[in-house]
Amino acid sequence: MTLSAEGYLETVTATMARVAASQRDGVRRAAELITTALRADGVVHAFGTGHSEALSMEIAGRAGGLVPTNRIALRDLVLHGGEPAHILGPTLERDPTVARRLLDLAPVRPPDIFVIASNSGVNGTIVEFASLVKERGHALVAITSAEHSAGVDSRHPSGRKLGDLADVALDNGAPFGDAALPLPGGGAVGAISSITAALLAQQITVEVVARMIEAGETPPVYLSANIPAGDEHNNALEARYAGRIRRGS
Repeated sequence: MTLSAEGYLETVTATMARVAASQRDGVRRAAELITTALRADGVVHAFGTGHSEALSMEIAGRAGGLVPTNRIALRDLVLHGGEPAHILGPTLERDPTVARRLLDLAPVRPPDIFVIASNSGVNGTIVEFASLVKERGHALVAITSAEHSAGVDSRHPSGRKLGDLADVALDNGAPFGDAALPLPGGGAVGAISSITAALLAQQITVEVVARMIEAGETPPVYLSANIPAGDEHNNALEARYAGRIRRGS
């Protein structure tokens, strides 16, 4: 592909088409798990570190998305756990010991389900967090790069990776290193994982809503806060999950 905006678009478009086709069954399985959790009064907890936190924002608290969703982030250790802000360095995501503290701070109940994103799927916090989620009996959907994850060793003492722990592991189609267009002197430019992870997140959401409508249920979906009556609609739905979904952190 040419090193240009057009070349990047062509690469992204082809990758999105490949991901949509290859992950179709996985998206449906993920949607079934989430629909089952919501019907049991569960909440979807989304977690990612680094740029994979964008996946959490795609799932939790946005217009057109599901209301019973909660975003978990490393900064919760500071905002809700009283940790000093200086701990939020670039290597914190590699530390497996923070995962338990992070999960214990989250407003989790037994019927809840987790969606965890990590392009590499190997950092200590992510793998330990996923391990704890499964130990506590929750369903887990993972979004990761199969190619990148296969090409690196786990940074978790167990040697496991995120995809090994998930009930459904979705491949975001990103290449090793994430960036798609090779540079003449080595390296590459033009990351892909955030775009394809967002695609998968929205496909899952649409599938969940379709299942609920087909069953005669009213899906709890956000309106944009920037349209008339949006706040009133959203506040009424959020009240059903008071204390279980965090917004604005």
